[in-house]
Amino acid sequence: MALYAVGDLQGCLDPLERLLERVGFDPARDHLWLVGDLVNRGPDSAGCLRRVRSLGAAATTVLGNHDLHLLAAADGLREPGRRDTLRDVLDAPDAAELLEWVATRPLLHTDSASGWNLVHAGIPPAWDRETAAAEARRVEAELRDRDRRRALLEVMYGDTPTRWDPTLAGFDRLRFTINGFTRMRMVGADADATLEFASNGPPEEAPTSLVPWFDHPGRRSRGTPVVFGHWAALGHRRGPDWLALDSGCVWGNAMSLARLDGATPQTAPVERVTCPAT
Repeated sequence: MALYAVGDLQGCLDPLERLLERVGFDPARDHLWLVGDLVNRGPDSAGCLRRVRSLGAAATTVLGNHDLHLLAAADGLREPGRRDTLRDVLDAPDAAELLEWVATRPLLHTDSASGWNLVHAGIPPAWDRETAAAEARRVEAELRDRDRRRALLEVMYGDTPTRWDPTLAGFDRLRFTINGFTRMRMVGADADATLEFASNGPPEEAPTSLVPWFDHPGRRSRGTPVVFGHWAALGHRRGPDWLALDSGCVWGNAMSLARLDGATPQTAPVERVTCPAT
């Protein structure tokens, strides 16, 4: 059995299929992790959802910010933007089944056998592994309850609060969790590790007052191996306890896939298959 992880699909199904073929992926034997953002900006969002869903227990995906945006658009809470490519999902004959499947995906997944953790953007530096798991479960419970899901989706947009405080309550607490797991890249270098959302370029170009979340000196989850995506400008990079896999396939770059079940992650050959935004 092999455990693979692949970067953001964002509606790019063909590159995924080529990578799985190249490594000889067998759903009867192997397992595939996806870092979230299965949809949006690429040409086949519905196809990506159907393909991953069809893998059943052989695939695990976490929620990304674009996946949550899809749920909000489906509920009429946000109009799809000019660059969004969500219409093929919203108008699909199996839309209800696809959307319910998306809504029941986790924010955080942990594999006790390999020790790896799967998230979309990262784990806020103020959280240890146990806190991250507990806060993820809070949001997941809201999303899986149809009566409470809409209320959360309606208020999830926004950049505040930017600092973790264990006394946070209600939607403020849930919004911080969503932002940390699905939108975070850079944080303040001070002790508060304030979430910052304006910097989305390479970390080397960010102000010196900011650091990547995984480099924050006070990161309490240090030593917890985590694989994530979300940051196309960061690209495919590896640190001592983290692996970044969003290499910007939707912008015409490569799609990255790595094998995780081993002493060190092994990167599969990456084929450059153009998957332009539409």
